[in-house]
Amino acid sequence: MKDFFIADAPRFDNAVVTSFFVLSSLQVRERRQGGQFLTVTLTDKTGSMPAVMWEDFLEAIGPCSEGCYVKVQGQISKYQNKFQMALQRLRFAAETEIDPADYLPFTHFDIDQMWDELRGYVFRFENTDLRRLVFSFLDDPEIANAYRVAPAAKVLHHAWIGGLLEHVVTLVRVCLATAPFYPEVDPDLLVTGAILHDIGKVRELHWKSSFGYTLEGQLIGHISIAQGMLIEKVRQLEPFPERLRILVEHMILSHHGKYEFGSPKLPMTPEALLLNVLDDLEAKMQTLRNAFANAEAQGRGAGEVTDWVRSMDRALLNSRAYLKDGVSVDESPSDEVPSMDEPLVVESEAREEIRASAADPVSSVD
Repeated sequence: MKDFFIADAPRFDNAVVTSFFVLSSLQVRERRQGGQFLTVTLTDKTGSMPAVMWEDFLEAIGPCSEGCYVKVQGQISKYQNKFQMALQRLRFAAETEIDPADYLPFTHFDIDQMWDELRGYVFRFENTDLRRLVFSFLDDPEIANAYRVAPAAKVLHHAWIGGLLEHVVTLVRVCLATAPFYPEVDPDLLVTGAILHDIGKVRELHWKSSFGYTLEGQLIGHISIAQGMLIEKVRQLEPFPERLRILVEHMILSHHGKYEFGSPKLPMTPEALLLNVLDDLEAKMQTLRNAFANAEAQGRGAGEVTDWVRSMDRALLNSRAYLKDGVSVDESPSDEVPSMDEPLVVESEAREEIRASAADPVSSVD
């Protein structure tokens, strides 16, 4: 069984290790001086590491493909400030040698609690048609089982089991906390968009031994998949208000915000605009946390920036760690963060008070 994880690499610099991994990418390349070599990406629940094998690899990779388990032996080293492995031996690993829990990262939060919290928000909808619509998804066993465990992405953010649910619950919390400041926004409609905007990812992604895209995901994508799922559910709910269907569908189609980011439409309603901004913010903040964790694992100091984060086109600095560095324990700020056990729900009375101070309340869409 597995006793070395990717996160252990800093403690094994220049050491030879033997362990099991998921082969998340595999490519045979041509050498400049002639011949071939193998490049792979080794993955477990703590991260990924590039590896290269120069000799005797063709027979070893015969039964292997992306997503299969392998046992490898190789030397850990650092190149351009990142750990990699020079492989000496590699073989296919049978599933009987594997504990799947070692290979897929998992949310730190309780899935049952997050699921109950999400359903609780829908129970409180004032708009009964939107309540019917969202529960038609959440009560569908096939969709619900996938929604509870699916990652939110292959790599970029919330790329772990339960990541989609974690992302959506956090996004709904942020939506409910923000909506009272914008009386143009219908809260039930906004939360509906938050819950359904990425619903297509339950069919876009696969997550058995590693995270990747299904054929449907590659050819169609989660936005178009979600649009199709919405149309199918609305047909089952007939009669369903056509105006509501159009507004929800628009949020799904526009939630990436720009054409170049894959949105067929730009946000044109208050709810679509706010959903796009908050969804983007929530994803970026998790990407930021991932970059900070990687920098810490690499042994970088509080005053050093992270590696270049390609999705954000910049390196990042952990300002809290930077300010805390060198400060005594008594003077240091609290590291507490909101817990998933304590929903950040704006109470209805406070919501109405904020609405009243901003403008006349806006009635629910019907």
